[in-house]
Amino acid sequence: MTGLSESYRSGLIQARRAVQLVFLFTCIFIGIRFYLFVCQAGSGGPVTTTRPAGVEAFLPISALVSFKYFLCTRTVSQVHPAGLIIFTMICFTALMMKKVFCSWICPFGLLSDCLENLHSYVFPRTFDLPRWLDIPMRGTKYLLAGFFIWAVFVKMRASDLNRFIMSTYNVFADVKMLNFFTDISVQVFCVIMVLVVLSVVIPRFWCRYLCPYGALLGVLGMFSLCRIQRNHDLCIGCGRCERICPGRISIMNKKLVKSFECTSCLRCIESCPEKNAIVFSVFPGKISLNQRKTALILLIFFAVCIITAMMTDHWSGHIPVQAYRSYLVHHAA
Repeated sequence: MTGLSESYRSGLIQARRAVQLVFLFTCIFIGIRFYLFVCQAGSGGPVTTTRPAGVEAFLPISALVSFKYFLCTRTVSQVHPAGLIIFTMICFTALMMKKVFCSWICPFGLLSDCLENLHSYVFPRTFDLPRWLDIPMRGTKYLLAGFFIWAVFVKMRASDLNRFIMSTYNVFADVKMLNFFTDISVQVFCVIMVLVVLSVVIPRFWCRYLCPYGALLGVLGMFSLCRIQRNHDLCIGCGRCERICPGRISIMNKKLVKSFECTSCLRCIESCPEKNAIVFSVFPGKISLNQRKTALILLIFFAVCIITAMMTDHWSGHIPVQAYRSYLVHHAA
């Protein structure tokens, strides 16, 4: 039997963590630049910092409306176009590699990893909700995702789309999002702290039970080209894959993992002592991907899509600085 060396496992772990950190520092950089832009625009003085279009990644409702607008008009809205591009890219990653966004790119996924490590440090064993409670609670995020999709794709008529996109609420949703963090209320702070504590006690509480984005990607991931595949002949039934799986997915009795909860973190492959007993492959059984290849594919995919959007003028919006200045001065007063 051929085992995986510790250096090989370490390389796999470092690949996913490196991608997470790249996107985390990108988000921090974007956040700082947007904060400086808003401060300068609201001060009445010169604006020397360009508004970063990437901030629109944090406007999922705006992106969802823009997506329906695009389907209806075949036109990319000039209000927060980067939000639509990022939303489309994220959905496409689910069609390629299941919920790979959650475990490789999302900053909240990285935070969940950290809180899970804290859980392991504080508690001698993992605490999971009983199955009779876990299953219905997992349905919460699908209900939330379903509500947003219903509200946009069913309730909103074509005539409503442009009105919402051009509304003050949507145009300056990025500023409202920033204010949510800079002027956070006591009530919201308490809710966040409760979620953090729950995520320490019950690993990945937010991701497992409440995140509507993850629910949407989980459904799209059912059509993914890539799957986790188990080789029955090589598997020794040690159970390490199931113990390490953050989604608590049953792996040992399956040939293909089809669960909505699979985030393609590949931790099951990292932990497996038998090489090729578990693989992540395109068109199951054809082309195998490890973490290094997955990392390279994700980074190239995002880079190519963003560069293409910039070159076709579908990245930066056309909201003038003066509009931001007028909005900020009016609401400051």
